[in-house]
Amino acid sequence: MKIVIIGATGFVGSAILKEAAQRGHTVTALARNTSTISNTGGPVKTIDIDVANETALAAAIRGNDVVISAFNAGWTNPNLYNDYLSGAQHIEAAVAASGVKRLIVIGGAGSLEIDGTQLVDGPDFPEAYRAGAKGARDYLTQLRANKQLDWTFFSPAIEMNPGITTGRTGHYRLGTDAPVFDANGRSSLSVEDVAVVILDEAEKPAHTHQRFTAGY
Repeated sequence: MKIVIIGATGFVGSAILKEAAQRGHTVTALARNTSTISNTGGPVKTIDIDVANETALAAAIRGNDVVISAFNAGWTNPNLYNDYLSGAQHIEAAVAASGVKRLIVIGGAGSLEIDGTQLVDGPDFPEAYRAGAKGARDYLTQLRANKQLDWTFFSPAIEMNPGITTGRTGHYRLGTDAPVFDANGRSSLSVEDVAVVILDEAEKPAHTHQRFTAGY
Protein backbone atom coordinates (compact mmCIF):
# COMPACT_ATOMS: atom_id res chain seq x y z
CA MET A 1 0.00 0.00 0.00
CA LYS A 2 0.93 3.65 -0.37
CA ILE A 3 0.59 5.26 3.04
CA VAL A 4 0.97 8.86 4.19
CA ILE A 5 1.71 9.43 7.87
CA ILE A 6 1.12 12.95 9.21
CA GLY A 7 2.96 13.80 12.42
CA ALA A 8 5.49 11.08 11.66
CA THR A 9 8.11 12.37 14.12
CA GLY A 10 5.89 12.28 17.20
CA PHE A 11 5.60 9.61 19.87
CA VAL A 12 2.73 7.80 18.14
CA GLY A 13 3.55 8.80 14.58
CA SER A 14 7.11 7.51 14.73
CA ALA A 15 5.90 4.11 15.97
CA ILE A 16 3.34 3.91 13.16
CA LEU A 17 6.02 4.92 10.66
CA LYS A 18 8.33 2.15 11.82
CA GLU A 19 5.58 -0.48 11.71
CA ALA A 20 4.43 0.59 8.23
CA ALA A 21 7.95 0.58 6.82
CA GLN A 22 8.78 -2.80 8.32
CA ARG A 23 5.63 -4.25 6.75
CA GLY A 24 6.97 -3.20 3.37
CA HIS A 25 4.52 -0.44 2.55
CA THR A 26 5.47 2.59 0.47
CA VAL A 27 5.51 5.33 3.09
CA THR A 28 5.53 9.11 2.89
CA ALA A 29 6.28 10.74 6.24
CA LEU A 30 5.09 14.30 6.85
CA ALA A 31 6.04 16.65 9.69
CA ARG A 32 7.22 20.19 10.24
CA ASN A 33 10.79 18.88 10.48
CA THR A 34 11.52 15.34 9.30
CA SER A 35 15.29 15.52 9.83
CA THR A 36 15.03 13.27 12.89
CA ILE A 37 13.55 10.35 10.93
CA SER A 38 15.98 7.44 10.60
CA ASN A 39 16.22 3.67 11.09
CA THR A 40 12.64 3.02 10.03
CA GLY A 41 13.40 -0.46 8.73
CA GLY A 42 12.41 0.40 5.17
CA PRO A 43 12.54 3.13 2.52
CA VAL A 44 10.61 6.24 3.50
CA LYS A 45 9.98 9.47 1.59
CA THR A 46 10.01 12.50 3.89
CA ILE A 47 8.40 15.92 3.33
CA ASP A 48 8.64 18.92 5.64
CA ILE A 49 5.21 20.52 5.71
CA ASP A 50 2.86 22.68 7.78
CA VAL A 51 -0.62 21.16 7.93
CA ALA A 52 -2.12 24.65 7.65
CA ASN A 53 -0.88 24.74 4.04
CA GLU A 54 -3.77 22.74 2.61
CA THR A 55 -2.61 23.10 -1.01
CA ALA A 56 0.84 21.67 -0.30
CA LEU A 57 -0.61 19.03 1.99
CA ALA A 58 -3.11 17.86 -0.62
CA ALA A 59 -0.31 17.64 -3.19
CA ALA A 60 1.79 15.50 -0.84
CA ILE A 61 -1.15 13.19 -0.15
CA ARG A 62 -2.40 12.78 -3.71
CA GLY A 63 -1.97 9.34 -5.27
CA ASN A 64 -1.76 7.41 -2.01
CA ASP A 65 -4.12 4.76 -0.64
CA VAL A 66 -4.58 5.91 2.94
CA VAL A 67 -3.66 8.83 5.18
CA ILE A 68 -2.87 8.18 8.84
CA SER A 69 -2.95 11.34 10.94
CA ALA A 70 -1.04 11.32 14.22
CA PHE A 71 -1.13 15.13 14.29
CA ASN A 72 -0.55 16.68 17.71
CA ALA A 73 -0.49 20.42 18.37
CA GLY A 74 1.84 19.97 21.37
CA TRP A 75 0.82 19.09 24.93
CA THR A 76 2.50 22.22 26.34
CA ASN A 77 0.91 24.51 23.72
CA PRO A 78 -1.18 27.15 25.58
CA ASN A 79 -3.54 27.25 22.57
CA LEU A 80 -3.69 23.47 22.24
CA TYR A 81 -7.48 23.12 21.93
CA ASN A 82 -7.84 25.59 19.07
CA ASP A 83 -4.63 24.58 17.32
CA TYR A 84 -5.56 20.90 17.40
CA LEU A 85 -9.03 21.54 15.98
CA SER A 86 -7.63 23.83 13.29
CA GLY A 87 -4.90 21.40 12.30
CA ALA A 88 -7.27 18.43 12.18
CA GLN A 89 -9.71 20.40 10.03
CA HIS A 90 -6.92 21.40 7.62
CA ILE A 91 -5.88 17.76 7.32
CA GLU A 92 -9.43 16.60 6.67
CA ALA A 93 -9.89 19.25 3.97
CA ALA A 94 -6.55 18.42 2.34
CA VAL A 95 -7.35 14.72 2.22
CA ALA A 96 -10.68 15.49 0.57
CA ALA A 97 -8.99 17.79 -1.96
CA SER A 98 -6.34 15.17 -2.75
CA GLY A 99 -8.85 12.59 -3.95
CA VAL A 100 -7.70 10.04 -1.36
CA LYS A 101 -10.71 8.50 0.36
CA ARG A 102 -9.27 6.81 3.45
CA LEU A 103 -8.31 8.77 6.55
CA ILE A 104 -7.37 7.20 9.88
CA VAL A 105 -7.15 9.72 12.74
CA ILE A 106 -5.35 8.98 15.99
CA GLY A 107 -7.28 10.82 18.68
CA GLY A 108 -7.28 10.53 22.46
CA ALA A 109 -8.86 8.32 25.10
CA GLY A 110 -10.73 11.24 26.67
CA SER A 111 -13.89 10.74 24.62
CA LEU A 112 -14.23 7.08 25.66
CA GLU A 113 -17.15 6.49 28.00
CA ILE A 114 -17.68 4.73 31.31
CA ASP A 115 -21.30 4.54 32.51
CA GLY A 116 -22.32 7.18 30.00
CA THR A 117 -19.70 9.75 31.04
CA GLN A 118 -16.77 10.62 28.84
CA LEU A 119 -13.43 10.31 30.62
CA VAL A 120 -12.48 13.92 29.84
CA ASP A 121 -15.52 15.15 31.76
CA GLY A 122 -14.63 13.17 34.89
CA PRO A 123 -13.16 14.83 38.00
CA ASP A 124 -10.06 12.63 37.96
CA PHE A 125 -9.02 13.40 34.39
CA PRO A 126 -5.49 14.94 34.38
CA GLU A 127 -5.75 18.69 33.89
CA ALA A 128 -2.56 18.77 31.80
CA TYR A 129 -4.27 16.70 29.12
CA ARG A 130 -7.79 18.12 29.31
CA ALA A 131 -7.49 20.74 26.54
CA GLY A 132 -6.04 18.27 24.07
CA ALA A 133 -8.59 15.62 25.01
CA LYS A 134 -11.45 18.06 24.53
CA GLY A 135 -10.04 19.07 21.17
CA ALA A 136 -9.91 15.45 20.01
CA ARG A 137 -13.39 14.79 21.43
CA ASP A 138 -14.92 17.78 19.66
CA TYR A 139 -13.13 16.96 16.42
CA LEU A 140 -14.57 13.43 16.50
CA THR A 141 -18.05 15.00 16.66
CA GLN A 142 -17.23 17.03 13.56
CA LEU A 143 -15.65 14.11 11.72
CA ARG A 144 -18.76 11.99 12.22
CA ALA A 145 -20.61 14.38 9.90
CA ASN A 146 -18.19 13.70 7.03
CA LYS A 147 -19.87 11.54 4.39
CA GLN A 148 -17.22 12.11 1.71
CA LEU A 149 -14.25 10.32 3.26
CA ASP A 150 -13.91 6.74 4.46
CA TRP A 151 -12.69 7.88 7.86
CA THR A 152 -11.79 5.97 11.01
CA PHE A 153 -11.03 7.50 14.42
CA PHE A 154 -8.88 5.59 16.91
CA SER A 155 -8.91 6.26 20.65
CA PRO A 156 -5.97 4.56 22.40
CA ALA A 157 -6.17 2.87 25.79
CA ILE A 158 -6.31 5.04 28.90
CA GLU A 159 -2.69 4.14 29.63
CA MET A 160 -0.70 4.68 26.45
CA ASN A 161 2.54 6.48 27.24
CA PRO A 162 6.32 5.93 27.38
CA GLY A 163 5.85 4.22 30.74
CA ILE A 164 4.10 1.26 29.07
CA THR A 165 7.13 -0.91 28.33
CA THR A 166 5.39 -3.99 27.00
CA GLY A 167 6.82 -3.30 23.55
CA ARG A 168 5.42 -4.91 20.43
CA THR A 169 3.44 -8.01 21.35
CA GLY A 170 1.13 -7.99 18.33
CA HIS A 171 -1.76 -8.91 20.63
CA TYR A 172 -4.69 -6.69 21.55
CA ARG A 173 -8.46 -6.66 22.06
CA LEU A 174 -10.78 -4.22 20.33
CA GLY A 175 -13.62 -2.04 21.60
CA THR A 176 -15.75 0.83 20.35
CA ASP A 177 -16.83 3.63 22.69
CA ALA A 178 -15.74 2.24 26.06
CA PRO A 179 -12.19 1.49 27.26
CA VAL A 180 -10.91 -2.07 26.93
CA PHE A 181 -9.93 -3.30 30.40
CA ASP A 182 -7.82 -6.34 31.23
CA ALA A 183 -8.44 -8.84 34.04
CA ASN A 184 -6.73 -6.48 36.49
CA GLY A 185 -8.97 -3.55 35.59
CA ARG A 186 -6.30 -1.72 33.58
CA SER A 187 -6.81 -0.16 30.16
CA SER A 188 -3.34 -0.11 28.64
CA LEU A 189 -1.53 -0.58 25.34
CA SER A 190 2.05 0.11 24.30
CA VAL A 191 2.70 2.60 21.51
CA GLU A 192 4.25 -0.23 19.49
CA ASP A 193 0.99 -2.19 19.70
CA VAL A 194 -0.99 0.95 18.86
CA ALA A 195 1.01 0.95 15.63
CA VAL A 196 0.09 -2.72 15.06
CA VAL A 197 -3.61 -1.88 15.56
CA ILE A 198 -3.45 1.03 13.14
CA LEU A 199 -1.62 -0.86 10.40
CA ASP A 200 -3.97 -3.81 10.78
CA GLU A 201 -6.88 -1.39 10.27
CA ALA A 202 -5.17 0.23 7.29
CA GLU A 203 -4.59 -3.14 5.62
CA LYS A 204 -8.01 -4.62 6.43
CA PRO A 205 -10.56 -1.87 7.14
CA ALA A 206 -13.04 -2.90 9.81
CA HIS A 207 -14.09 0.43 11.34
CA THR A 208 -15.01 2.72 8.45
CA HIS A 209 -17.12 5.68 9.64
CA GLN A 210 -16.53 4.54 13.21
CA ARG A 211 -14.46 5.25 16.29
CA PHE A 212 -12.74 2.29 17.92
CA THR A 213 -10.26 1.57 20.65
CA ALA A 214 -7.97 -1.24 21.80
CA GLY A 215 -6.23 -2.57 24.87
CA TYR A 216 -4.64 -5.69 26.26
